[in-house]
Amino acid sequence: MTRSIRPDAVLVQAVIAGALSFAHLHDLAAAAGQDGWKAWAYPVSVDLLLVAAWRRLRTLRAQDESARAAWTWFAVALAASLGANVATAGLLDLGDVPDWLRILVAGWPALAFLGGTLLVHSPTGTDAEAVEPEPLPVVEPMTVPAESVPAPEPDAVEPAEPVPALPASPPVDVPPALVDHARKLADAHRATTGVPIDAATLRDRLGLPGPMADQLAAHLA
Repeated sequence: MTRSIRPDAVLVQAVIAGALSFAHLHDLAAAAGQDGWKAWAYPVSVDLLLVAAWRRLRTLRAQDESARAAWTWFAVALAASLGANVATAGLLDLGDVPDWLRILVAGWPALAFLGGTLLVHSPTGTDAEAVEPEPLPVVEPMTVPAESVPAPEPDAVEPAEPVPALPASPPVDVPPALVDHARKLADAHRATTGVPIDAATLRDRLGLPGPMADQLAAHLA
């Protein structure tokens, strides 16, 4: 199924107007001493700044925020584009461009770079202001009068059953070689710190389980 292509009058008009504006900006930049590829880059810079400012303006207006900075850079880009189009209409001798116009054309890249950077990195209201969380409601503890709490009946309280004691862990046999090695560590620890070595230090130094470290500390005591 083939679709018929119909020209859009608005799109055609926009393309023609953009091409004419592009050519006028190029001619003015070339007349001001910006030859070669630089003369072609000026129209792109002016038009991109104009589009970026317009998009930023629409975003800020949709968020109901101040769009003064976006309006400023939109006016700057529009003045640069409109001024170039008017200047090439025979009001300015392109063969003898005045010095002030050469200065404006030469300084445009720095101005456009500053404007584009500020438009891109300017925070919006939701980004600049941190959203503070709402404080949680404070619930005061409910106090109950002591008179309203019924006392437990003596018969209702059952005596607690005695908890049987856990059997003591059997003694751990410590190898004599481990005792000799631990005694060397204990002597070095006492010579360094001035205090006898404890079971926790033995457990960390030798990597032993807790019961064996306690038994070994008892041998060294």
